[in-house]
Amino acid sequence: MKKTFSTVMMACVLAGMFAVSTLADEFSFFAPIVGSNPGVTIAGVASGGAPWVVRHGVAVLTDDGRLRVDVRGLVLPSAANTAGPVTQVAASVVCGDALAATSGAVTLTMNGDAEIRTKLALPSPCLGTIVLVRVAGVNGTVLAAPSAFIAATGVVKDADDK
Repeated sequence: MKKTFSTVMMACVLAGMFAVSTLADEFSFFAPIVGSNPGVTIAGVASGGAPWVVRHGVAVLTDDGRLRVDVRGLVLPSAANTAGPVTQVAASVVCGDALAATSGAVTLTMNGDAEIRTKLALPSPCLGTIVLVRVAGVNGTVLAAPSAFIAATGVVKDADDK
C-alpha cells in the first residue's frame, strides 16, 4: 500500500511539474534520482565504493541554470540505512560526456536528506543532461573538491528497480 501511494504521489508530482513547465516554458530538465552502484563512471567521475539507495529524489534544471536537487533517504544499506560517514554532498551537471559545473557543498543528514538550490553557468544547450550527487564532505570535513558520485539521474540500477 505504501509503495502504491508513493508511486501515485510521484506521478502527481511529475504531472504537476510538466503542466507548470508547459505553462511557464522554463524547465529544461526534470528527472528522478537513483542511488549508485560501484564500478560506474560518468563523465570521468567514478561512483562510490558501495551501493547507495534513494527513497525519493528529484533534480530540476531550468534554462537559465537554476538547479534544484532534493533527496530523501540517500543512504548506504550496508551502514544500517544511514548516510554513514558522508556529511555533505554537492551536485554536478554533466552535458554530453563532460562535467559542466558543480554546486557548493550542502549538509546531508544521517537519514540521507539534502536540498541543493543553486544557479550554475552551463553551456546552452546542455545536451544529454545528467545530474550527479557527489560526496563533498566526510565526518564533518568538507573536501577540497567533490569526489565520487553516490546518486544520479538518468541511471537505471537494474531491471527490477521500481
